[in-house]
Amino acid sequence: MSQTMRIDARHSSRRTLSAASLFLALGAQAAIAGATPEIKSFTLGADTVTVLHDAAGAMPNNGKVFGLNASPAAVAKVLAAAGAPTDVIHLDVDALLVRMPGHLVLFDTGNGPARHGAMLDSLKLAGVAPDQITDIFITHSHMDHIGGLIDAKGKTVFPKAIIHMSAKEWAFMQATKRAAVVTSAVAKQVRPFEPGGEVIPGVTTIALYGHTPGHTGYEISSQGKTLTDIGDIAHSSIVSLAKPGWTIAFDSDKAEGIKTRERELAALAASHAFMFAPHFPFPGVGQIEKAGDGYKFKPVLP
Repeated sequence: MSQTMRIDARHSSRRTLSAASLFLALGAQAAIAGATPEIKSFTLGADTVTVLHDAAGAMPNNGKVFGLNASPAAVAKVLAAAGAPTDVIHLDVDALLVRMPGHLVLFDTGNGPARHGAMLDSLKLAGVAPDQITDIFITHSHMDHIGGLIDAKGKTVFPKAIIHMSAKEWAFMQATKRAAVVTSAVAKQVRPFEPGGEVIPGVTTIALYGHTPGHTGYEISSQGKTLTDIGDIAHSSIVSLAKPGWTIAFDSDKAEGIKTRERELAALAASHAFMFAPHFPFPGVGQIEKAGDGYKFKPVLP
């Protein structure tokens, strides 16, 4: 891959690696370096939600990932309007930990120790051991979301957890060679579902197809308060929102990805609901607001 990504060590040194070292959707195999653990906690009704930092970096604005149906100049114009650097697009990788009655739940798992993600160290900062996790909800099976399911030796990290993902995504994951080591390690723990219902009390599944065939979002609810994990329907808190009709290289079905992104962003903006996006700037929690012919991200906790 010709793209390069600067990995943000959060107060440690920066290193240059393959762009897809952070997001394996483009197929590169290099590892992440330099991530620093970090957490942010808040209450959601009776639940305690903690965002777990895994990694951060910057992808070049070179027309190969963002705005495939636009141009680097058009992307730069959007970035400049937001007061951001125009030569790179900053992205994080984060996961959610939710303490709810009877369950200790993860939503995605980051890159994992084999790829030098910091999620497990962030989980430790939150005072939780891997064998305490009861449930894991997977938005989709790209390695920056499922890599943390296994350790550096390819063994399951969360031996007592039930791993929930949509039936379509589980089928896709099993057919993906890059995910084979993870698939083999966790197959006995996986419980597929059909999106649209409540899997455990307080977690409702939402079909958000396009990024991958079975990509799924999750509405976390408690005592009338809600937080929607939108997964990867939007990667950049600037570009993906300002221009939801622009294609991104990571989406397996780009037309479906646009349709899903436009529909979900419109719904979130209309409802003023709180949302979490794993690739938005840490902690990635806030609201979506209408802005011109697109949207903007308002960082705010519930």
